[in-house]
Amino acid sequence: MEQWLVWLIIVILLALIEIATINLTTIWFVMSGIIALIISLFIDNYIIQFGAFVIFGVILLITTKPFLTKFFKKHKVKTNVDRIIDMTGIVTEDIGKNSDGEVKVDGKKWTAYADKPIKKDELVKILEIKGVKIKVEKVGEE
Repeated sequence: MEQWLVWLIIVILLALIEIATINLTTIWFVMSGIIALIISLFIDNYIIQFGAFVIFGVILLITTKPFLTKFFKKHKVKTNVDRIIDMTGIVTEDIGKNSDGEVKVDGKKWTAYADKPIKKDELVKILEIKGVKIKVEKVGEE
């Protein structure tokens, strides 16, 4: 099989992987594969072609990844839910040391957990949000 054909197949396979992952995983080696393909048209030595493939792939990866990652970075949509951090809420169901309870804060009920047990109707401070749960501490225990 012709060496340029081997490089063409490699480039196509790497491009398909890139399309399937959409995470900038193989794009640098697609480009270095194209360079190796072009080199294979002029130089018949597979070691030189493979060396160019690896060297250009690594150079492209190191020099362009920070720029491309920033350029294609998906913008995280904020939901304003983090505004409840540091607010005060009221416990509506007891929170045990190893069991979740419930806290009402800003008019909404949240599943809550704490490092120490907290009884119903006590005031708590919201420390952080993890997924759909909030971590709280009893007001005045700072």
